[in-house]
Amino acid sequence: MNRSAMNNLTNNSLLEVHNLSFVDQGREIIRNISLTIAEREITTVIGPNGAGKSTLMKIICGLLTPSSGHIHKKPQLRIGYMPQRLQLASSMPLKVSRFLSLADSNKKARQAALEKTGVAHLNGASMQTLSGGELQRVLLARALLRKPDLLVLDEPLQGVDINGQAALYRLIAALRDEQDCAVLMVSHDLHLVMAQTDKVLCLNQHICCHGEPESVSKHPEYLKLFGKQVAEDVAVYTHHHDHHHDMHGDVVHCDAGCKHDD
Repeated sequence: MNRSAMNNLTNNSLLEVHNLSFVDQGREIIRNISLTIAEREITTVIGPNGAGKSTLMKIICGLLTPSSGHIHKKPQLRIGYMPQRLQLASSMPLKVSRFLSLADSNKKARQAALEKTGVAHLNGASMQTLSGGELQRVLLARALLRKPDLLVLDEPLQGVDINGQAALYRLIAALRDEQDCAVLMVSHDLHLVMAQTDKVLCLNQHICCHGEPESVSKHPEYLKLFGKQVAEDVAVYTHHHDHHHDMHGDVVHCDAGCKHDD
């Protein structure tokens, strides 16, 4: 895989993926994926189970090598990665403080990261006793220890109850502003991220559609994957805007006086 220098990136891009494909034991997991992550942008990848979302995240983080395609990264790009799952043996208790020390030996930095994610009180707790929401916030704190330019979050709501989901998304958006970083995250639920994301990619081995959340929720490929009822649920979150959509569901910005919302 070719990783080129920053002069191959366009404008304010942190990372660009070009025609990425991954084949595992003869099975094509993703094919011809191209995307751009801009500075301070929140991009959400949605799609059904088995769509290749986690595979794409791991390739971007350098944990898997693609079968073809290439990635251009900003030089010295720092990525903070939050995995979808964490397997912990119950027979080997591990305190939160020790878990974070594996990423950063600086005690003050670890405490600051826990404070940013709202779980400073868990520093001395056992990882095995954390609730789903607590675990995700600790994992997020660990990702922040890298002082990332890009946070890659693979299903950050994994194991989080309904009451904590919206709060966690708000936290992620706030961290983007506070840390001045971009965010790339995986989610199953477009309606939960409508207010907290700038761009959505709908993935099903390939990119079916992409754009602003409202645009994607109206796209024929999104409707085919998730159904009309899901799209109607998402519509509750729409708002007045200064654009309309072409026949493909993509955004077309309007001139003054456009009456598309009348």
